[in-house]
Amino acid sequence: MQAFIRASLIAATLLAAGQATAATCRDPAGFEKWLDDIGQEAVAQGISAQAVRQGLSGVTFDQSVIKRDRGQGVFKQSFEQFAGRMVSAGRLKGGANMLQRHAGTLQRIEQRFGVPGPVLVAIWGLETDFGAVRGNLPVIRSVATLAYDCRRSDFFKAHLFDALRIVDKGDLSPAEMRGAWAGEMGQTQFMPSSYVKYAVDFDGDGRADLLRSPADVLASTANYLRGHGWVKGADWEPGSPNFEAIRAWNKSQVYSKTIAFYAKKLAGEDTSAFASQ
Repeated sequence: MQAFIRASLIAATLLAAGQATAATCRDPAGFEKWLDDIGQEAVAQGISAQAVRQGLSGVTFDQSVIKRDRGQGVFKQSFEQFAGRMVSAGRLKGGANMLQRHAGTLQRIEQRFGVPGPVLVAIWGLETDFGAVRGNLPVIRSVATLAYDCRRSDFFKAHLFDALRIVDKGDLSPAEMRGAWAGEMGQTQFMPSSYVKYAVDFDGDGRADLLRSPADVLASTANYLRGHGWVKGADWEPGSPNFEAIRAWNKSQVYSKTIAFYAKKLAGEDTSAFASQ
């Protein structure tokens, strides 16, 4: 559910009604040949042939992903409407519990990456209800389908190669890589390229596991924010540099503001400034 909301928020424009169909701009019958070519290109990029075979074996074109992509619309809720629904009493209680349960880990993460626990827990809660709702679609099938389609081919082709790099590195198997329809996976919904660039093995087990390890999830989310300009010790209200780092996580003003508001609530800080912005 949260992944669907996030995907809707990212959409910048509403496609005309005549375009909002399940049709793709390429014939699905050509998908298998195209996938073979992708495999050869992946090997040429240095991804092992074994990982490519493992990752692309049995991958098929998913018409339902195209339908979901074409069906995105402009997100029209106000901050007050969205935050009022998403920052519920239950989610505040759950967030407070997570802050307490992972206090030691969050403290170490803040020392290393500079991002406070309430911000990370707010993202965690909004994205997947702390890992409870992550999506169950095969990530490689989804990003391969969207890469084959010509609407955002280059964008998703890069994610497809990085999904294969995740397999090659041994962080996740193809079967483990399941998530939302656009390829987001894990407890804070990383796209494959963000996984490759920012995923951190913080629990020391030898792999970055954003599906099952809260320590890896939270540290990787902090690493992403740091990589997008997070300033240690600074505030994160709208208009601040740290708010812009949150907007790099999700470009929607409403969603980003809701993350910041939720984090302020979890931190026990004043949120009156949000009402006037």
